Amino acid sequence: MDTIDLRSDTITQPTPAMREAMANAVVGDDVFGEDPTVIQLEEMAAERMGKEAALFVASGTMANIISEMTHCGRGDEMILGARSHIFLYEQGGSAAIGGIHPRTIPNESDGTLNLDALTAALREDDDHFPVSRLIVLENTHNRCYGTPLDLTYMNAVGLLAHENGLKLHVDGARIFNAAIALSIDPAQLVASADSVAFCLSKGLAAPVGSMVCGNKEFVARARRARKILGGGMRQAGVIAAAGIVALNEMVDRLADDHANARALAEGLVDIRGVSADPNHVTTNIVYIDIEDSSTPSADLAEQLNAKGVRLLPTAPDQLRAVTNYHITPDDIQQTLDVFKEVLG
Repeated sequence: MDTIDLRSDTITQPTPAMREAMANAVVGDDVFGEDPTVIQLEEMAAERMGKEAALFVASGTMANIISEMTHCGRGDEMILGARSHIFLYEQGGSAAIGGIHPRTIPNESDGTLNLDALTAALREDDDHFPVSRLIVLENTHNRCYGTPLDLTYMNAVGLLAHENGLKLHVDGARIFNAAIALSIDPAQLVASADSVAFCLSKGLAAPVGSMVCGNKEFVARARRARKILGGGMRQAGVIAAAGIVALNEMVDRLADDHANARALAEGLVDIRGVSADPNHVTTNIVYIDIEDSSTPSADLAEQLNAKGVRLLPTAPDQLRAVTNYHITPDDIQQTLDVFKEVLG
């Protein structure tokens, strides 16, 4: 039985073109700045984000903690959403490793942070308080239905940050999904950000890696932060080669993932026992609520898995589905059929 794996877009296998590029990659020692394939990928990433420079790192979590450490000193404060990936799912690395104090404010349902709440969260110059240094946005916002934050909002937060002497970092793990959904160049979307991190290993289907982008001074300091975190990967061109293919070949097809996610949500509307709001589905993430409180999400996920469909429990009464490179319209229909079968 073939498995339809909708747990995440991190489960993708590298494409044949990626495998070929990896096998034939020209490499050098990246810690010495001598890997030509890594250099090419970094130049491509910087250009795509409209920034001066970029740094290749091992993961999205590493990309974020490097950015936080580069913008903030120990005891400084960053302001971010209470439902952000950094706050919920990165093991408190900002505090544990960077000594950076996270101050959370509630996310709106679309992933944004209310501008008045952001302003109110800024610290006064007082010896009792940490110094506000950084605002962090997540785009698309994972826990808020994979919603993209639009250009007007991104620019408004950038202006607020800069007028108050703060920096803006964008956790853009799925920034290309946001750009495709909004029909905008990603460089425009992050133009007001001082730094942006994006993943090669989610919707773009590369096997590993993320990029940190910003101005040359920022990236030079970020490279030092990468080193202290053990992120110098030596002949990293072997994996960077897949990232080059990802940027060249896998961005535009993200629209297919969005269409499949929408079709899944629309199909779930007619299935008794679960609910999903198609109006919340604008990228590749679908949150599915379980209406029967006697069926925990873990139990339903196990039943679905037994029929060849894998989803991720994200709350006792909620599952998440993420469409990706391997998922076809036929897979979506089969998933809906399995839901009907399991729910009777």
